[in-house]
Amino acid sequence: MTAPKALDTPHKPPGILSPDYRTATLGILLVITLIAFEGMSVGVVMPAVAKELDALDLYGLSFSAFLIASLFMNVVAGLWADRRGYPVPFLAGVLLFVAGMALAGAANSAGLFLVARAVQGLGGGAAIVALYVMIARVYPTEVRPKAFAAVSAAWVVPAMVGPAVAGFVEDQWGWRYVFFGIIPLVVPALVMLVPALRMGAGADVRPGTGPRSRPVAMTLAATATAGGAGLLLHGVDRLHTHPVPAGVETVVGLAALVYGLYWLLPARALRFARGLPTTVMMRGFFSAAFFGVNSFIPLALHEVKSFETTAAGIALTTGALGWSAGSYLQSRRSADAHKRIRLGAGAVTVAILICLLSVLPGVTGWIAVPAWILGGFGMGFGMTTVSVTALQQSPVEEQGANSAALSVTDQLGAALAIGIGGAIVNVIGHASAQIATGFVVISVLMAAVALSATLLAGRTR
Repeated sequence: MTAPKALDTPHKPPGILSPDYRTATLGILLVITLIAFEGMSVGVVMPAVAKELDALDLYGLSFSAFLIASLFMNVVAGLWADRRGYPVPFLAGVLLFVAGMALAGAANSAGLFLVARAVQGLGGGAAIVALYVMIARVYPTEVRPKAFAAVSAAWVVPAMVGPAVAGFVEDQWGWRYVFFGIIPLVVPALVMLVPALRMGAGADVRPGTGPRSRPVAMTLAATATAGGAGLLLHGVDRLHTHPVPAGVETVVGLAALVYGLYWLLPARALRFARGLPTTVMMRGFFSAAFFGVNSFIPLALHEVKSFETTAAGIALTTGALGWSAGSYLQSRRSADAHKRIRLGAGAVTVAILICLLSVLPGVTGWIAVPAWILGGFGMGFGMTTVSVTALQQSPVEEQGANSAALSVTDQLGAALAIGIGGAIVNVIGHASAQIATGFVVISVLMAAVALSATLLAGRTR
């Protein structure tokens, strides 16, 4: 008697483009592509924006305004997704993001541009957290690594053409049209998203009952965290000119920041307890190290090595390509997660140390290109593993809260690193040789952050 054939057939997980998941995948990838175009383009044209608006001293804060606003919205959207589902925060986030793009393109002062970046951050924060919850609830566990790999792969086309297109548009018509030109992309994205959003509209949502499921308390904690981060960065930026009031700002901001994080992150995260607490914290280490250098590469190459806008953006392009490759490879490796995280952090450390050579006399600035391929690979390989591991370690009813915690540490790490980097540039000076010195100092600090992630990776087990 022959056994049923089904018993002999090995289980094969469905693909992310199988009929059950195709609409969700296409919707996610379209929105990520939209956000990716903004990220790749803005980084390239920021030197021109700072010059026209006379805001070189606000260079770092222009990035931090986006990230701090995004940090606040991470928490609100995470609570929203846990209690009501992901469709509404996802859609609201996309619309806010586009409104911020329009404001940025129309900005005629540094202050208005900072406001526009904050509006973009509110939209981006809501969309990204809702996206993580969507992945957790739409895809089965064995398919999620492929879904995160696809999210990283969605950066490939923007990475290949975004910096070049942004540089060309800025050279021909001005930086404002870089912002305005992204807005029409939202129309086809929203059309394609309708079926994907309907998949979650009627889902059975079970909000958590833990301390991070209380809307008022969490909103206050998010306000303390975002406000504390902003106050801290503003104080740090003014320490060299107004040491006493800036010192008070810095201390108060740090206290508010720690208070907010205590409530927003998993228990004992600030003490790097094993498992989920350290996994969530690792996201911030990766973001701080990578983006703390990434945001200043165009400025350094433009001011120190006299690169044109388009050429200065090539390093960002190659970094995103390396990120996609690393993310794809992590989805096909079965090694322990903490080993993959350690390898990724180690690659970022080495990449930063190589990249700082690009501003030294007698060294070609093009060395930043292979360095940032390696850095991007480390981010894709390690940071994507962090996201997958955190979701695996999260109960279903806390997926929104932990997705928000991941985004909080992500945005906060990048915001603090970029803001402190901007303060370092302001203290050292804006002349070509001074910017080179500032870039070296920033790179050494961020390499130390990446090395710390390498040493802490074992505690994610």
